[in-house]
Amino acid sequence: MKQLLTWSALGLSLAIASAATADKLIVATDTAFVPFEFMQDGEYVGFDIDMWAAIAEENGWEYELRPMDFSGIIPALQTNQVDVALAGITIREDRAEVIDFSDGYYDSGFTLMVPIDSEIETTDDLAGKRIALRMGTSAADYAQEHFNETELRLLPNIDNAYLELRSGRVDAAMHDTPNVLYYIATAGDGEVKAVGEQMMAHEYGIGFPKGSELVEDVNASLAAMRDDGRYDEIYEKWFGSRPGE
Repeated sequence: MKQLLTWSALGLSLAIASAATADKLIVATDTAFVPFEFMQDGEYVGFDIDMWAAIAEENGWEYELRPMDFSGIIPALQTNQVDVALAGITIREDRAEVIDFSDGYYDSGFTLMVPIDSEIETTDDLAGKRIALRMGTSAADYAQEHFNETELRLLPNIDNAYLELRSGRVDAAMHDTPNVLYYIATAGDGEVKAVGEQMMAHEYGIGFPKGSELVEDVNASLAAMRDDGRYDEIYEKWFGSRPGE
């Protein structure tokens, strides 16, 4: 009888623990996309992280950040393994067919990065060259469509792509503009530079499973943050200036 009570108590405890976990939103994030989300001193930090914290606080939501590779984030949303995704996800028609997006919250595009002494000045100079990109990204899709005379080297993460460039194994790397500029400013050691004009302007959106009830509340919070200045403050913290400056 005593053993039965013990197991019953254990089952009740597990049920309570499961319910508590279920009350938390699971937020997928790619923690290798500075300055939007990355690990620093054992904590998740970045523009997206701060923005989501403000949204969650406004709505009274508890959440758990779950790091995962970018390539697994959209499938995780499709299968309802996660409730939200923060990963600098470009809003695209093909993606919008399988997941829901918030309103766009950041305007971006792609920028080329080359060695400081490179003669490459624009994408026109990439013919016969080698370029490193992160597989599964909009930048990689763009390169496959437009750089027919360029050897594309697709890597599992952007750090690998930048390492290929720094080690001389490729002639250029291309990724989302804010990430490229942040890398040059903070880790480039004066050995790399951005060249050419930004390509294919696009917007990032927060991702959700299809039919998510969270989208409307998130959009309302994003609009409120733009109106009351909180968005501008977070933007300035991570990019050094306010939007449009």
